[in-house]
Amino acid sequence: MSERKCVSYRVLVGLEIHVQLSTRTKMFTGVVNASGALKAGDTPPEPNTAVDEQVLGLPGVLPVMNKRAVEYAIKTGLALGCKIARFTKWDRKSYYYPDLPKNYQISQYDLPLCYDGIFELITEKGIKKVRIRRAHLEEDAGKLLHEAPGGYPIEGSIVDLNRAGTPLLEIVTEPDFDSPASVSAFAQELQRLVQYLGVSEGQMQLGHMRFEPNINVHITDQNGQVHKTAITEIKNLNSFSVLEKATDYEVRRQIREWEETGSLGRKSTYGWDELKQETFHQRDKEEAHDYRYFPDPDLMPVEVTEEWLTELKNQVGELPSARRERYIRALGLSPTDAAALASDKSTGDFFEQIVSAGVPAKRASTLMEALREMSNERVRKVTELGVTPDHLARIGQLIESGQLAASKEVTRKILDTILNEAAGLATPEQIVQTAQKLGLIQTTDTTAIDAAIEAVLASNPKPLQDYRSGKQTALGALVGMVMKSAKGMNAKLVQERLKQKLG
Repeated sequence: MSERKCVSYRVLVGLEIHVQLSTRTKMFTGVVNASGALKAGDTPPEPNTAVDEQVLGLPGVLPVMNKRAVEYAIKTGLALGCKIARFTKWDRKSYYYPDLPKNYQISQYDLPLCYDGIFELITEKGIKKVRIRRAHLEEDAGKLLHEAPGGYPIEGSIVDLNRAGTPLLEIVTEPDFDSPASVSAFAQELQRLVQYLGVSEGQMQLGHMRFEPNINVHITDQNGQVHKTAITEIKNLNSFSVLEKATDYEVRRQIREWEETGSLGRKSTYGWDELKQETFHQRDKEEAHDYRYFPDPDLMPVEVTEEWLTELKNQVGELPSARRERYIRALGLSPTDAAALASDKSTGDFFEQIVSAGVPAKRASTLMEALREMSNERVRKVTELGVTPDHLARIGQLIESGQLAASKEVTRKILDTILNEAAGLATPEQIVQTAQKLGLIQTTDTTAIDAAIEAVLASNPKPLQDYRSGKQTALGALVGMVMKSAKGMNAKLVQERLKQKLG
């Protein structure tokens, strides 16, 4: 038997992404959405408290569609370049599992709400077009736990149904990714997109987004023949690093299995073992007919009118990728700063209001960096801190006029005072009062600065002589002496006046 050797290979990966929507209530009932609407820092409710008769699947209870969830799904579909179905329906996907009390999931089968999309992913190599096969709505299942709250071991499993019924948007791409890195890049861009649109909190650690790559490899052997491995799907990956590692491992595993055994595998579902850093077989893949789909008799079809669709298109507006490029090209920001500002719509709007007040874009970006640090520390959004764009614009104006040092520490001192002592200052002009109280206002009075320079030069002949003999470091020493002799002076202006004085 001749030895099998992989001379070259082509990777094909498609993604299935489950995005929990951040509606106030669940998909088909008015009970609180205790999973998708959970924010970072929130305390989750006690297990099995966000349930009602509909979630439990009790007899005689009827579902009622959540309109807001449908609107969130349509907005996401529009942002992904999808066509929007003018008529769609709900289907029952039948399977038995302890975390699904009804024994079926309400989903969409042959008429998805969004379909045939093209999303342009901006990469270092240029624009990559990712085809979106479909994006449909369904309800999430509950969660099986294999240890009790607090980490106590148990025999068997227990179920928490708080997640059951959460609005879930399933996005399916075509196999357009050719590397683990491109898979991760798209996943990160999708997170930025749903957060920007405000349709999902997108917090990976809270399970708001779960990724399932479908992977196969076209292997070319030493004779030029191509061998196509069977598609394997890796379930429920909830971090970008794990998504990339698991995809990379599975590609190598399929190639290794073919080289060692000649097997191309079977269409299967795999899991990821974080401890061993490897994938493992779970079960052979189900086909659509195994779920016995049929239209849900308890729910009306959904018809999307032209007026409704136009309204949602207007709400989508400029997408984060386009805004990011505009910040780089038109405002001259670095790619890193542009990405940080454009990833969240409210943060980008906040930044643009500062620029509109006359603060240069790069200065406004630096001010926003200080504000974002504070929001991260307080685990609150920038727009929820109590600081307004007018407050930051006034700080920026004071820096530009030389009255404040261009220092992140100075900015943070003022903002901390606003938040801790006078949250929600009545007017931006009170920023000046706060800065004065903290002793941060710098004098731009050239007469006072010139007098301080004269006094320092008269009493410090050595550094003056050093400077005139060509030692440039002596200038810094002289600036420091002037600043120390009279507090509150503008360092930049002191240096300029000192240079003029020294010729």
